[in-house]
Amino acid sequence: MKQFFVLLFSVFAVISGYSQNAENNERPKLIVGIVVDQMRYDYLTRFYDKYGDGGFKRLMNEGFNCKNNHYNYVPTYTGPGHASVYTGTTPKYHGIISNNWYDKKTKKEVYCASDSLVSPVGTQSDDDKMSPRRMLTTTFADENRLFTQLKGKSIGISIKDRGAILAAGHSANAAYWFHGSDIGKWVTSSYYMKDLPKWVKDFNSRKNINSYLKTWKTLYPITMYTESGDDLNNFEGGFDGKETATFPYNLKKLKDKNWGYSIIKSSPFGNTLTTDFALEALVNEDLGKDALTDVLTISYSSTDYIGHNFGVNSKEVQDTYLRLDKDLERLLSTLDDKVGKDEYTVFLTSDHGAVHVPKYLQTVGIPSGYFNPDETKKRFLEFLVKKFGTRDIVESVSNDQVFLNKEKLAALNLKSEEVQRMIADELITYSGIDKVYTAAAMRSTNFTQGIEVLLQNGYHQKRSGDVLIVKSNAVISYGETGSTHGSGNNYDTHVPLLFYGNGIKKGNLYRRTNITDIAPTISALLQISFPNGATGEVIPEVLGQ
Repeated sequence: MKQFFVLLFSVFAVISGYSQNAENNERPKLIVGIVVDQMRYDYLTRFYDKYGDGGFKRLMNEGFNCKNNHYNYVPTYTGPGHASVYTGTTPKYHGIISNNWYDKKTKKEVYCASDSLVSPVGTQSDDDKMSPRRMLTTTFADENRLFTQLKGKSIGISIKDRGAILAAGHSANAAYWFHGSDIGKWVTSSYYMKDLPKWVKDFNSRKNINSYLKTWKTLYPITMYTESGDDLNNFEGGFDGKETATFPYNLKKLKDKNWGYSIIKSSPFGNTLTTDFALEALVNEDLGKDALTDVLTISYSSTDYIGHNFGVNSKEVQDTYLRLDKDLERLLSTLDDKVGKDEYTVFLTSDHGAVHVPKYLQTVGIPSGYFNPDETKKRFLEFLVKKFGTRDIVESVSNDQVFLNKEKLAALNLKSEEVQRMIADELITYSGIDKVYTAAAMRSTNFTQGIEVLLQNGYHQKRSGDVLIVKSNAVISYGETGSTHGSGNNYDTHVPLLFYGNGIKKGNLYRRTNITDIAPTISALLQISFPNGATGEVIPEVLGQ
């Protein structure tokens, strides 16, 4: 009998050990987070019939598609978007309230990734003094680094510095971004390393940047592009040195009049360049080669530059997505080969959507328009002088927020909350402004629905302003050509969310999910701690629960 129990316990220990090992083996070897900058949800469906089978369709049809995924805060910009995807929370907690914002302490505008304490690596430009220090919470990549005793790698890649830096997290091994202009190289900062790795130097020297200065013509005959507007229209910006915003575009010829090598960013070849560099990182950093999960974040920025230039209904945007589809197919095929088809997990989303060009919307009878900041500023300053005897009670107007000068208010014996209300009552009468809220309301009221919730989720008490402005639907502060973003309307908040690979169930979901749910879901998949400020929830259907 004693031998029986010894044998039973031995078998139980083996089974228990096997179960534990099996659980550990369920973790993917590599997480690949893909953010497609300025990708509206309907780009998945509008261009679906023209996509191949190995890119977007593979993720949609073989993975899990959250079809009602939204940003749950404003403003919908690149910096806050990337921070929210990877931290699992909103600007209220992670502190990235915009790409740029007025800093109440230094009385200056700051950039979301700028850091004067670091040095550029790979260039001599102060523009590359960047780090994630302004982000106040961890990412799931940070938590994975902690969980694996810093053995699991985290690497961020994007043409935009903020797209690489905020995604990769505080403890990242590296974040790389593309410095265009007259340089045309991938760079980083001393926050991560003292010198570029040999493989990055080799890429910069071996991969002739001029090879991306191609003639941009449509991938397929332009007559096939029936899901977008006419090539010649009045709603697109184009490039200096070319009379019309129509195909083809000779990038090499246009380079010197359009930001030097940065013109690559505004073409689909910027996405190809990003993919090429990401695949080099995959191989040279041995990502996904052991049992400890690595994280690779890739942000495709060219889609944003092109959307801003040509608008969401342009042939240029459609061609960009058809070409990106090919780049995604190449990325997934390489992951199959280098990591193993069942050994990695991918998610794909966007940092925000974009509005149709208001000038175009007006031609089809849809309410829209343009906000005139100069006229608004003139009228607002006149109000301040008339009401308070000085304009100095306002320090700055930034990101649709008014920042009050608290010292001046005290000197004039004015109460902040009363001034906030009076300014709100004034601004609500202006054309193009739909709603105005005070910081006092953001702090004292628990909103449960509508734009008020999004404002509150985007409001950071130490960094945000004293009066918050909401423009009318499809009214933008922008030129009359090209698209932009930033609002809490569905065209800006509704973005794709696709999961694919190890641990992911095949399926679709129509109930609403939030962008802040991505990090908790990936954390649950990896069986690690959630990011320390996460407010999102696990999407159980994605994991088959």
